[in-house]
Amino acid sequence: MLYFAYGSNLHHFQMKRRCKDSIFLKKINLKDFKLTFRSKYRAADIEAKKNSIVPGALFEISKSDEKKLDVYEDFPILYKKHYFNYYGKKVMTYTMVKKSPFKFPTERYLNVVKKGYQDCKLDKRFLLKALRT
Repeated sequence: MLYFAYGSNLHHFQMKRRCKDSIFLKKINLKDFKLTFRSKYRAADIEAKKNSIVPGALFEISKSDEKKLDVYEDFPILYKKHYFNYYGKKVMTYTMVKKSPFKFPTERYLNVVKKGYQDCKLDKRFLLKALRT
């Protein structure tokens, strides 16, 4: 199955540790969404926004990887699954259930996301823009 990561799961080492079968395929942009941070966990989330993009990574994951991600993402309490089409293929990602106000991420979490942006060669300007929300 295809999975779109946009937060801490962009970090290749962490993702591999969490999902042993995962394979990083390539970086892609999710159109008409924007990146933000929210909840008591100050974690990454995406929300619909016209003419905006969220850079992220496309991974191939197994069923057991998906189950591990469900636990990590606190599905279905904190995050729900969101599906979209990418060149005719179904891709799964997670979005927060409650769209609470913006909360600046912790330094530790933000460093993991920054490392993930490096690992996937993503444009950091999108991350910096999300932090200025």
